[in-house]
Amino acid sequence: MNHSGLTHSFARTALSLALVLSGMSAWAVTDDEILKDAQTPDQIVTNGMGLQGQRYSTLDALNANNVKELRPVWGFSFGGEKQRGQQAQPLVKDGVMFLTASYSRVFAVDARTGKELWQYDARLPDGIMPCCDVINRGVALYGDLVIFGTLDAKLVALNKDTGKVVWKKTVADYKAGYSITAAPLVVNGKLITGVSGGEFGVVGKIEAYNPSNGELLWTRPTVEGHMGYVYKDGKKVEHGVTGGEAGKSWPGDLWKTGGAAPWLGGYYDPETNQLLFGTGNPAPWNSHLRPGDNLYSSSRLALNPDDGTIKWHFQTTPHDGWDYDGVNELVSFNYQDGGKTVKAAATADRNGFFYVLDRTNGKFIRGFPFVDKITWAKGLDKNGRPIYDDANRPGSPNDAGAQGKTVTVAPSFLGGKNWMPMAYSQDTGLFYVPSNEWSMDIWNEGTAYKKGAAYLGAGFTIHPLNEDYIGVLRAIDPKTGKEVWRYKNYAPLWGGVLATKGNLVFTGNPEGYLMAFDAKTGKKLYEFNTGSGVIGSPITWEMDGEQYVSVLSGWGGAVPLWGGEVAKRIKDFNQGGMVWTFKLPKEVAAVAKR
Repeated sequence: MNHSGLTHSFARTALSLALVLSGMSAWAVTDDEILKDAQTPDQIVTNGMGLQGQRYSTLDALNANNVKELRPVWGFSFGGEKQRGQQAQPLVKDGVMFLTASYSRVFAVDARTGKELWQYDARLPDGIMPCCDVINRGVALYGDLVIFGTLDAKLVALNKDTGKVVWKKTVADYKAGYSITAAPLVVNGKLITGVSGGEFGVVGKIEAYNPSNGELLWTRPTVEGHMGYVYKDGKKVEHGVTGGEAGKSWPGDLWKTGGAAPWLGGYYDPETNQLLFGTGNPAPWNSHLRPGDNLYSSSRLALNPDDGTIKWHFQTTPHDGWDYDGVNELVSFNYQDGGKTVKAAATADRNGFFYVLDRTNGKFIRGFPFVDKITWAKGLDKNGRPIYDDANRPGSPNDAGAQGKTVTVAPSFLGGKNWMPMAYSQDTGLFYVPSNEWSMDIWNEGTAYKKGAAYLGAGFTIHPLNEDYIGVLRAIDPKTGKEVWRYKNYAPLWGGVLATKGNLVFTGNPEGYLMAFDAKTGKKLYEFNTGSGVIGSPITWEMDGEQYVSVLSGWGGAVPLWGGEVAKRIKDFNQGGMVWTFKLPKEVAAVAKR
């Protein structure tokens, strides 16, 4: 810490956490367990199966040779009428699975039998305004608490045994368009969360809370010009303006409603002690109203977890005019180059480019297209900045009356890749990227900010680029940009990916199948019909000496809401709400261990 007057406050917080944890059960999730999550396959206590978000498992009892024998052992229904948009990644601790479902619900389930242990339903007000369905992506575990965010922008901490509320904290005003859909992150005794709401002209922010009681520790706005704060003895202390001053890359007062919501949450890199977050679109979508780069929208940020200071940024789409965001996950990984270890981070952006950055300083290493068609830009310059094709920016309404010139561009605003997390294999050195091939007609309109109202200034229609497929699961070499293999899917891919040491890659599709592929060749080795679209993130863990796989099933999310012509392909898909769990028969698993 370099900031005077803050050391005592943080020391006091650390002491209070230590005292709280000392009185907790042996079950309690510790900072050390969180840091080592990627190396402990008998439990999963972080979103991303490790703080760096690689979604890679060292387990190999289930492998490319025997995955065809994988069998469902139990299924658990979320019940009721709230059967849509199940995007969560489950967590597993000491034989109990913790997961969220649509409409801000949390479940604890016996991981051996699928029996419900408890359920918590948030009491959501009528006026919530989620842009992209009523989804939730998971919980955080810390101490004896299960913590998650709600669609009315609250953090809620539940007792892990009973599901009873321990504390509840309002993060932002849902009436202004704020919500929370991402799984929170716990780093060094701090609970970290972002917010959603960029389509409503909110100001994005990343915040840290005391996980034991919900006390706010620091807040960092993600739009240039807003003041950050740290909290001392319950009082906020100014901690520097984001970007140094207001208006440098925003015209007039538009920075006051600038969007840039970090709605997907983030990861943490212990090697550099940095939070790695992405930020969403600038508001409004109509870029002619806001000349300039519009920092820190459509960017990747590295923050100091102690106080929220932004250490570096990389903006993938400056002056974003297509709603490409920059929120997609930034995954830490190391590779060898000329005998030297490169501490890198990779992201597959909605704008269609794959970026490899130096995660120690945010410098651009390389970038390349990972989708087949990109028309909004001609490429990237030596610093990774896009070379715009100005003819493919939607026209200003001032040039053509009430509606500006319509352009057709690829990818669509739903992205070459959207929220669905990719995986990195430490064995193959490849990233496995769920992607989509689609374009859009987009035009600009006039708009003005009104609290709680959509703030777009644009219209659009999405089109598939191919008759026989939209979704493409790709294996990509981050060192060369080479696509090693691909799997084409008729409907868009909207679920996460898992890689394992057993030479396997798991993902799901809207048609309802959990699928497994050979990580080296892309050959499909297994599929199971779950009964509804799979848009969650699969996990694998070890329990009682056996390897399990689980995934949520339940169609929904942004595609059926915003999909335009694409929505016709998925209009007959059934909604649902279940978690499925699989393992090998004991006789097959026994052979695998010989």
